Amino acid sequence: MKYVLLICGDESAAEHAADGCGGWSETMLERGVLRGGAGLRPPDDATTLRVRGGEVLLSDGPFAETKEQIGGFCLIECADLDEAIEVAAAHPAAAYGTIEIRPLVSP
Repeated sequence: MKYVLLICGDESAAEHAADGCGGWSETMLERGVLRGGAGLRPPDDATTLRVRGGEVLLSDGPFAETKEQIGGFCLIECADLDEAIEVAAAHPAAAYGTIEIRPLVSP
């Protein structure tokens, strides 16, 4: 089953942006579970789009004002949720932020 790991953190997580994953990516590639991923630019660089009444509405920045923002994502493929939890728990960001594990919808 495929899962996306949403790497989240508050403003203090920005100081870890250049840390990389400390070998996590290489280890997960060797295990055959990592399928892709990327870090994201800061929320201030976001553009939010909505279509209401046929009109495209754009705003700068993230849609929601929240304490934590998504800083990156990883796409993994695991046998089950237990394995996905184990993989996510090994990610360095789990020590200073949060990781949301979300299954993908099968086509």
